[in-house]
Amino acid sequence: MKTQIVEVSAIPLEKSLQKTFQGGTYRITSRYTLVTQVRLANGVVGQTFGGDEEKYQKEIAALINGHFGEKLRGQDVFDVERHWQAMFECKCLDQANRGIHTLDLANKAILMQAIAAVDIAVWDAMGKALELPLYKMLGGYRDEVPVIAIGGYYESGKAEKDLACELLSYKEAGLSGIKLKVGGLTPAEDADRVRFARETVGKDFLIACDANQAWTVDQALEFCRRVLGYNVRWFEEPVQWFDQLQGLALVRKYGGLPVVAGQGEISRFGCRDLLLAGAVDILNFDATIGGGITEWRRVAAMAGMCHVKMGHHEEPQVAIHLLASVPHGLYVEIFPDRQRDPMWFELPVGRPKIAHGRMVVPQEPGLGMPLRAEVIEQYRASEVPV
Repeated sequence: MKTQIVEVSAIPLEKSLQKTFQGGTYRITSRYTLVTQVRLANGVVGQTFGGDEEKYQKEIAALINGHFGEKLRGQDVFDVERHWQAMFECKCLDQANRGIHTLDLANKAILMQAIAAVDIAVWDAMGKALELPLYKMLGGYRDEVPVIAIGGYYESGKAEKDLACELLSYKEAGLSGIKLKVGGLTPAEDADRVRFARETVGKDFLIACDANQAWTVDQALEFCRRVLGYNVRWFEEPVQWFDQLQGLALVRKYGGLPVVAGQGEISRFGCRDLLLAGAVDILNFDATIGGGITEWRRVAAMAGMCHVKMGHHEEPQVAIHLLASVPHGLYVEIFPDRQRDPMWFELPVGRPKIAHGRMVVPQEPGLGMPLRAEVIEQYRASEVPV
C-alpha cells in the first residue's frame, strides 16, 4: 500500500532566548517546540512543528516515538479518524489522580499534545500525497487571512518611546494589528498603556488585549471600563485560571468587550463547556496542544453553531490553514520579533507572504512549509527519547 505509514518520529527542540519576555502571569526565557514526522511507504513525509512545552516535552516525544509509532505503523495514512481514536484510547499513561502534584492533568496534557503532533503530521502527509494544500482539503474558504502581532511585553526600563517604536514597526511590516500584553500592572496602568498604543498607531490598526488570566473579575471589569473608548477588538483570558467559566461569562456580560479564551483547553470537551457557559465570543483553541487538526475542526463546528468565532493561539504554520478553511476564522497570530520566536524564523524553508495586513496561505501541498534539517539538528534537545 503506497500510503501505508512506515515510521512515526518526534524530535524535541529547545533554544535559549537572548532576553526575557514577560506577560501578565509568566516569563519566557527559552523557546521549545516538537518536530514530528510521519513517513509513508511511497516516500512522502508528513512533517510539522508545534507546541512550546518545557517540562514534559521529552515525555511527549517518547510517547510518539514508542506507543504511537507502534499503533500507526502499517496503517493507511488516510484513516485519520481511526488513528486519532486509537491514540486517544491510549492505555500506556496513568491518567488517574494519584497525587495533587499532577493536579490530575499532566498526563492528559501529554497525551493530547502527542496526539496533536502526530495528527498534524498525518494531515500534512495526506496533503502531500494528494498534492493539495491543507486549507483546500479542509474547506478552502479563503486564500489569505488577516495577521496580527503578539507583542507589548513588559521589560525593565521599557519606556513609552520604546513601545511606540515596537508598535510602529508592526505597522510598517504590513501587519493589521497587535495583541498587546496586559495584566502585569494595575488595570489603570495597563489601560494607560492601551491609550498610548491607540494614540500611537491611529484608529485603523487593530488592538486586542491579553491578560493571560491575571486579574479578578472586578479588576477585569475595571479595565474594560477604562479602555472602552479605545476600540479594543477583544479581551483575551481576562480572569484567573480557577474562574474560567463563571468569571469569563461575567466579564463578557458586563465588560462591553468581546471575550476570548480556549488556548488553555486540551480537548473539545473543555471548549464545549466554555460555549455552554456563554463565556466566550471567540475560541482560540490551539491545535498543536489540543489533539491536532482533527480536534480543532470539531471545536470549530461547535463554535459555528453557537455563533462564536474561531481564532488560534500562536503557531501560524498550522493556524493559517485552519483559519482559512472556515467562514468564522479570524486572525493569524505571529511573533514578529525574531528573538521571541526563533523557530518561526529559522525552521521553515520559507514563510508565507504578508502584505496589507494579510497572510497569504501557502499553495504547496500539505502545510507548505518544509523544515530545515540543519536547524532541527542545531536545536535538538539533549537526551532525546527514542
